[in-house]
Amino acid sequence: MRTDSSPGTLPAREHLPAGDAGTPVLDVVIPVHNEEKDLRPCVLRLHEHLTRTFPYAFRITIADNASTDTTPQVAARLEAEIDEVTNFRLEQKGRGRALRTVWSASQAPILAYMDVDLSTDLNALLPLVAPLISGHSDLAIGSRLARASRVVRGPKREFISRAYNLILRGSLQARFSDAQCGFKAIRRDVAQVLLPLVEDTGWFFDTEMLVLAERAGLRIHEVPVDWVDDPDSTVHIVRTATEDLRGVWRVGRALATGSLPLDRLTRPFGDDPRDREIQDVPKGLARQLVGFCVVGGLSTLFYLLLYSVFRQFSGSQIANALALLVSAVANTAANRRLTFGVRGRGGAVRHQAQGLVVFGIGLALTSGSLAALNAATSTPAHSTELAVLIAANLAATVLRFLLFRAWVFPDRGEPAADRPQQQIPAPHLYGARGQRTAVPHQYGALPQRPIPHRNDGGRQGAAPHGHAPHGTGRTSHTPARFRAGEAADGTWKDATAPLQPVRPHDTDSRDPR
Repeated sequence: MRTDSSPGTLPAREHLPAGDAGTPVLDVVIPVHNEEKDLRPCVLRLHEHLTRTFPYAFRITIADNASTDTTPQVAARLEAEIDEVTNFRLEQKGRGRALRTVWSASQAPILAYMDVDLSTDLNALLPLVAPLISGHSDLAIGSRLARASRVVRGPKREFISRAYNLILRGSLQARFSDAQCGFKAIRRDVAQVLLPLVEDTGWFFDTEMLVLAERAGLRIHEVPVDWVDDPDSTVHIVRTATEDLRGVWRVGRALATGSLPLDRLTRPFGDDPRDREIQDVPKGLARQLVGFCVVGGLSTLFYLLLYSVFRQFSGSQIANALALLVSAVANTAANRRLTFGVRGRGGAVRHQAQGLVVFGIGLALTSGSLAALNAATSTPAHSTELAVLIAANLAATVLRFLLFRAWVFPDRGEPAADRPQQQIPAPHLYGARGQRTAVPHQYGALPQRPIPHRNDGGRQGAAPHGHAPHGTGRTSHTPARFRAGEAADGTWKDATAPLQPVRPHDTDSRDPR
């Protein structure tokens, strides 16, 4: 597994501000290998959908990984015809390699990818990226296994998909429902830190990315999708399954040995409710509840044992009182030390006295229950007595915890003289509402995409590649290339080094979009 240093911890989530800027908000990557037949229909359909439904500027990136047919020529023609389309050529094969290379170089704040067959209905694209734009989530995936999904595919693919996800759940404790659906998105700031840790360059790439993100506590949003199987898919099922199982073993071993620096992915949330100082909300409640339940369970067993012993030579009321008295003393002492963390002998007598008062309330509840049982039947069975006492003790237990917490062992806080002086936060680290912000937002305002004026018969951006349409104010250029092999293999010095613009309007402030 990769253990090289990552760019740093993640900044706080923020909603990307709306406005006007040059960089596209969304970069949709289509990784292809020998897809000369499906590439053009896919790009045209995706571009039409985004133009019609997506409210922000976007880019479609064709990531050609070592195709040997005419796919590069098809991609080049699409890039020349459509302004929002760009093309990257990688000389090494691998879907994961293509995604990591393009995502690492993209400047768009939201990065997505989808398979070239477009098996997933495109109406799920906006719900996929919306939680990332809003700052609610870190990654988003389409799920074919969600209850609301509508899927059409053969039993073989259905069995393989569900079996693979069961393997992930059993071996890697994955909680996401669909690892291999080719319909995912990620925030760029998350990708900067997460991608250097992902080792796989093939089909296991996105599974490994999701497992690491989930283990690091990042938020993964799942979108139910409508999905129709492509009968002409070129995926080799057996080989892909074998590689995936090897990846599961490798990632599981790395997680077990602790060789992955997942702490780098811990996100300092800008408005985490756990970080807020809120008055009148008790602290440590969860830990105290667990401790009280453990002590209460043991005390109940101890009480029932004592009651059974005392019942051999006394009546039910006397046996109940004696059992409650002994178990109450032991319960108060155990809760004092284990649940509420009171140490030393100071106040021990007072605590026991208050505990006896609580014991008296419990005695009234249980004795009243026994009295009601004896009034209902003159000779109740021993098992019936135990059942009634258990129910009464459950009610007494809830009341006992509340009295212990609020009266016997209250959290009085630190004396004023012993409290540390409150540190005044640095102004630049806090927002207008006092929310903690780790770093200022690195993206500009979200570029709005107005509806274009079509005066060319509905064909937009049809000028030849390298020549701008009249009246746009754009200049011709040659798209910059980069060393894809270095980026894909993790040998780059800066995994997020920006590329030169692949289209003039990407950074041209004069462009109306």
